[in-house]
Amino acid sequence: MIPIAKPLIGSAEKRAVLEVLESGHLVQGSRVAQLEEMFAQLCNTGHAVATSSGTNALHIALLAHGVGPGDEVITTPFTFIASVNSIIYTGAQPVLVDVEAETFNIDSTLVQQAITPRTKAILPVHLFGCPCDLDELMNIVESKKLLVIEDCAQAIGATYRGRPIGSSNTGCFSLYATKNVMSVEGGIITTNDDAIAERARMLRNHGMKHRYHHEFLGFNARMSDIHAAIGVVQMRRLDEFTAKRRANAAFLSANLKTVIIPRGKNDRCHVWHQYTVRLDHGRDRDAAVQQLKEAGIEVDIFYSTPVHKERHIHKIVGDLSLPVAERLAREVISLPVHPALSQEDLELIVAEVNKL
Repeated sequence: MIPIAKPLIGSAEKRAVLEVLESGHLVQGSRVAQLEEMFAQLCNTGHAVATSSGTNALHIALLAHGVGPGDEVITTPFTFIASVNSIIYTGAQPVLVDVEAETFNIDSTLVQQAITPRTKAILPVHLFGCPCDLDELMNIVESKKLLVIEDCAQAIGATYRGRPIGSSNTGCFSLYATKNVMSVEGGIITTNDDAIAERARMLRNHGMKHRYHHEFLGFNARMSDIHAAIGVVQMRRLDEFTAKRRANAAFLSANLKTVIIPRGKNDRCHVWHQYTVRLDHGRDRDAAVQQLKEAGIEVDIFYSTPVHKERHIHKIVGDLSLPVAERLAREVISLPVHPALSQEDLELIVAEVNKL
């Protein structure tokens, strides 16, 4: 079976973990600091703050910016549920606007009309590794004096008009096991704002500024040096991983004939966390998924339920009609695109998808 994702764990990652275990310095030590420095360099930011998960990175970033009860945060309905959960954790109200069918990302032309006097921030998601139209969003927020907090969980290494994702605003990354760079579990917040970085560091560690002196209610959201050690090794291979993902995606796009292929835009570097195709309206997706699995190709559905249809979120946002997101949820299938694929794997994927 060709897996939908395959973390690449080699001897260097194993040695790095053993070195941490043997050192006895296990939590938020030198490896965490090293990983933070690597992310700050990648994103060209003054700060990077490591957390225990990408979800915690989003939650803490929102809190560090003062988002809370009474505020509204505009985001997308077509994303992993953590994007919206993190808003709910703060007590703020998520406001969902529809997406672009071509990129799967938030439709910036719809954001303007969703803004109210309670709007505090926009949380765009660079879904599947494809950057959103940040300049258009920035034009909107600058005129309204709003925040932008980017969900970069799936977009490590992506760029928009030559700028690294997570460099223009506060960015939140995930290092979950299947991400383009992983630490098994973990997150990173990037920012150029000294005050936001300091508050995020305190929020991740029980509100502590000096040892055992707590300024406010915080969380236990620290990253361990064991996780960070894996992330450091993986970050050294980011360029290699990204080049392979982009080459794999290019081969699929050039050869798939029976599905609607994903399309990026020329002004942004897509890093292909997922390669997500669409079936023409009305085709039987369950049958297609079963056919591919029987051919030895593991596929997955990202995402079968738009977040406004999830039970606990529906109770908050009510009945919404977001037709593009709802259609995509019925049509999408994600195919393997990870760096471990061989040319033989790619040719089998193409051959079997073209039989659908």
